[in-house]
Amino acid sequence: MGIKQKLQKAFSTRTETSETHPDETLRTHYYKAMKEKVFQELEAIFSSRQGYDISSISEEHGEMIVKTTRGKKTFIVVTVIMVRPYKTAVDFSINTDTAMISDFGYSAKLARELYEEVNKRLTFVGTGLGSE
Repeated sequence: MGIKQKLQKAFSTRTETSETHPDETLRTHYYKAMKEKVFQELEAIFSSRQGYDISSISEEHGEMIVKTTRGKKTFIVVTVIMVRPYKTAVDFSINTDTAMISDFGYSAKLARELYEEVNKRLTFVGTGLGSE
């Protein structure tokens, strides 16, 4: 991770997972499941968490929008894409609503927590597998 990336990480209120993220824990996660099953599990995860409100679900577009109403206010966009049957990718884009210039890693920590919870519920295949 270069100096520019370290500075961006330090002074950011946003975390977005991706195929080529420098932090391997924040790379796109792939699961052995159909898109519908992934959406069901994500819905169950967010519904079970206090203070999380699912604002919108669009399975056709592969997106779910979640807002938190307790603690630190966040806006989460979950992207679910079925790459091929029984191989589905999940990405998170998390914005923290804070008056500070940084969320001090909160959005990245939340992305890792969400991935850990999904990993417990679905068969995890790997990270950053888009080139395969």
